[in-house]
Amino acid sequence: MKQATAGDTVRVHYTGTLDNGTTFDTSADKDPMEVTLGSGQILPGVENAILGMTEGDSKTVTLEAENAFGVHNPDLIQHVERARIPDEIDLEIGAVLQATDETGNPLHLTVVEFDDQAVKLDANHPLAGRDLTFELTLVEFA
Repeated sequence: MKQATAGDTVRVHYTGTLDNGTTFDTSADKDPMEVTLGSGQILPGVENAILGMTEGDSKTVTLEAENAFGVHNPDLIQHVERARIPDEIDLEIGAVLQATDETGNPLHLTVVEFDDQAVKLDANHPLAGRDLTFELTLVEFA
């Protein structure tokens, strides 16, 4: 039976959960994720888990935060004046704002707290600092 190797394109069903069992993403009730192994499309730890699998194989892999979306970096939390946020943006805790950095790259900033004077924004990935568990099933080779 063919084993998944770098360069193969595979279709994989997955469910990602946090330590407390909360699902943060899944392909259940959707088409499986299609990925070319070795292309850097997915987290390296998930890709490494898929390598060697055959059609129909299932596997569970847990990635520590530093091997997933990184540790939470307090330097990526910023305070900005409320006046710098356009009035048409309805602020709420957990809302994700889009901006661009000085080189034009997109940034996703999560509203952590705010009042009439200031807004505290977190530029860390929402899953930074979290250990993640993925249940994987290799559905087929594409």
